[in-house]
Amino acid sequence: MEQTTLQEEKRDYAVLVGLRSPVLGDDSADEESLAELSALVDTAGGQAVGMILQSRDKPDPHSFIGEGKVEEVRRMVQDEKATMVIFDNDLSPSQLRVLTEMTGVQVLDRSGLILDIFAQRARTREGRLQVELAQYQYLLPRLIGMWTHLERQGGTSGKGPIGSKGPGETQLETDRRHIHRKIDKLKAELEEVRRVRCTQRQRRMKNEIPVVAIVGYTNAGKSTLLNAITGAGIPANNRLFDTLDTTTRLLTVSDTLDVVISDTVGFIRKLPHQLVEAFKATLEELEYADLLLHVIDVSNPQWQQQAAIVESLIRELKADHIPCLRVYNKCDLAFSGQRSAGEDTVSISAKTGEGVPELLACIDKKLDKGTRRVTIHLPYDKAGLLDGLYREARVESVEYAATIDVAAVCTPKVLGQVKDYVEGWREEKEDWEL
Repeated sequence: MEQTTLQEEKRDYAVLVGLRSPVLGDDSADEESLAELSALVDTAGGQAVGMILQSRDKPDPHSFIGEGKVEEVRRMVQDEKATMVIFDNDLSPSQLRVLTEMTGVQVLDRSGLILDIFAQRARTREGRLQVELAQYQYLLPRLIGMWTHLERQGGTSGKGPIGSKGPGETQLETDRRHIHRKIDKLKAELEEVRRVRCTQRQRRMKNEIPVVAIVGYTNAGKSTLLNAITGAGIPANNRLFDTLDTTTRLLTVSDTLDVVISDTVGFIRKLPHQLVEAFKATLEELEYADLLLHVIDVSNPQWQQQAAIVESLIRELKADHIPCLRVYNKCDLAFSGQRSAGEDTVSISAKTGEGVPELLACIDKKLDKGTRRVTIHLPYDKAGLLDGLYREARVESVEYAATIDVAAVCTPKVLGQVKDYVEGWREEKEDWEL
């Protein structure tokens, strides 16, 4: 009974179709990508009721998979009472229209499905703006293929009211111009978001707070990790793209290191280029990070391919010059042989907490810039240095006794200015007494 209720809650029943062809390159489908597509359908609130994988030397320009295979898809749609067909490849506008007519149900491609999921998941204003922009950019070239009624022309048929005669324009042109206006408006609003982010970034740089960005394939455990180390309390469910909006928290890594840590939108194979473009206001934060944590789900048999896809997108975003720690997550579910060892790798289980102290130690080591916690004894005639300490160091306490005793966390630059008054400083070794 419980299972029946669950099925009734599903919005759509979908037949999944993929084309495997050497000319498609990265857009070619296979069993693994179809399984991932099924998971995406589940995330969108639908249910996959059948799968068809077609192999051809090249796509059919008219029906993409060939009319014989389309007929097979149509029969499966009828047999399974499916309400839509979803392709694991990108389709042209005319192919979408032809396939919709031939199957008798709505046809969607992979990019359209991912955009729908993002539209459902976006919660913040910034997230909704970015998704809306990506949707319009996706829709614009598809207007003529999806909507034949948009080719009707207004003002020239002789049936309009007096005064409406003239050269007119097609409904398609009207809608296209409207979408261009919307895109320009959204880009302007996102530019404002980018400006605010730039101001926040400059403030962090001035305060010398390092930035750590969590990246990874969707459902690799990024949100679970952020919850484990910061107590962020964000939803972390076992499904693709469960978290879309960026969450940022202050994390105390050690006695001498605080960082700003944030998760980013999950990556996936065949990520629509419209989304990458629209989410640049968010993703460009990677370019200014001091350290990337690449979270990898080693319990997934495809983890090596997933890691390669993430690294490829990091290069595309021009963030490949940033130091990166590979964080092998879900090690409690993976065989030990799957874990790789190395200087820039750490194995953890974000769910159980295993390996998290080692991860924090690695972050501390990577971002250590010689910051030290010190006690400074300032003579009263040097009280003017206190103002600089408040600006450039993290002052924890000040006591006025025989001298002004300041407990602070200082960078090497600040230490150079006050080293004559630092307790335990030895000039000849430029080191600390233990």
